[in-house]
Amino acid sequence: MNKLRPDIRSLSKLQIEDFFSLNNKPKFRANQVYEWLWKHRVLDFNLMTSLSIDDRLLLDSTFSINSLTLHDYKSSLDGTVKFLFQLNQNKVVEGVLIPHRNRYTACISSQAGCSLACTFCATGKLKLYKNLSAGEIYDQVFLINEFSLRKFNKPITNIVYMGMGEPFLNSTNVLNSISHITSKQGLNISAKRITVSTAGIVKIIKRIADLNPKFNLAISLHSANDKVRTKIMEINKSNSLKDLAIAIDYFYHKTKIKPTYEYILLNGINDSIQDAKDLIDFCKKTPSKVNLIEYNQVANIPYQKSSKRSTKIFMDLLEKNKILVKFRRSRGEDIGAACGQLATQNKK
Repeated sequence: MNKLRPDIRSLSKLQIEDFFSLNNKPKFRANQVYEWLWKHRVLDFNLMTSLSIDDRLLLDSTFSINSLTLHDYKSSLDGTVKFLFQLNQNKVVEGVLIPHRNRYTACISSQAGCSLACTFCATGKLKLYKNLSAGEIYDQVFLINEFSLRKFNKPITNIVYMGMGEPFLNSTNVLNSISHITSKQGLNISAKRITVSTAGIVKIIKRIADLNPKFNLAISLHSANDKVRTKIMEINKSNSLKDLAIAIDYFYHKTKIKPTYEYILLNGINDSIQDAKDLIDFCKKTPSKVNLIEYNQVANIPYQKSSKRSTKIFMDLLEKNKILVKFRRSRGEDIGAACGQLATQNKK
């Protein structure tokens, strides 16, 4: 029977108001329901005790509440925790909690699988199964935060949409999830602490810029040379660096938010002096910053991390050219939780 009833978490607060009005109920009930769903993550209408019994019965007979659940988790020697979340359809997605000094970052997924097939990424080897709903994305944040409070006695401080999938190919649900996460009637987490990463879907970057978002934008760049980028990221065939640069500049001038370029250093592929010069030229088109990322070995993928010497030369050249750059070391590699490794190794 649940399959015949719509998921109430797919409705906006306005739509819930309309539902109560149509049933001759006061509209303010929608605010109460919204808080039960998005602030407290109550998944049973009978537990929404501020509502009358009649209202709870009405909701229960009309709607379902779909969600994902925490199936399993693994802890790394460096403190990183990888989570396996179970979807209703007997599929799983992964998320990660990265504790580092005073930061507790939740890395969450937006899709089950991925259609982009980036050659260096484990998730890219999986077929796209489905877009996650706004509720399923939100659930990851809620459950990782609960875990962080239990294990570290600290709430999460940051959220990055850098798990499985391409967020901008599920943009409606991603934006709705951010709305619930940032709402004062939801988790009330500042949008400034949220980063959404995209491989560079040009038209969506422009469309989202027009919405004047407050969250941060990261671009999975990995090369500023069209030939190299196309070799490792098929998306570059349809979203060239030239078009991407125009979209990023549009986003910046609309929002005044500096994009971050994510750049995994691959030995002999994108870590030469010329690659660094290409990246410098690309960065100078729009105010930005760069995260150089240590590559994490993935089974049956033939790439290797750059040498320490190549990494230093690359980073030094960026710094000499006044590029704001940080180097991000591998975390959670021993449990397959590091950047590029999420591939639901324990999927059912």
